[in-house]
Amino acid sequence: MEIVRGLVVRAAAGRDKGGFFTVLSAENGYAVICDGKRRSLSHPKRKNEKHLFPTAVVLDEGSLQTNRKIRKALAAVRGEADPENGGF
Repeated sequence: MEIVRGLVVRAAAGRDKGGFFTVLSAENGYAVICDGKRRSLSHPKRKNEKHLFPTAVVLDEGSLQTNRKIRKALAAVRGEADPENGGF
């Protein structure tokens, strides 16, 4: 599967192994990813594409505007309750 902006990926290696992220950009075998919390929009992570497992989910452009929207969208992908509204 091609790595494109908005794609939700799971990290396969490194400190962030197992975490879900969204792709902000991708070129030359590398993707710039963020999760809205540890890796915010202002401090994204550059990661080799071979260390990412793509999912079938692609977030829309509106979900990529703020860290809060990214966290909320990724929580929905993980199947968690909304952390902004008390958890359950």
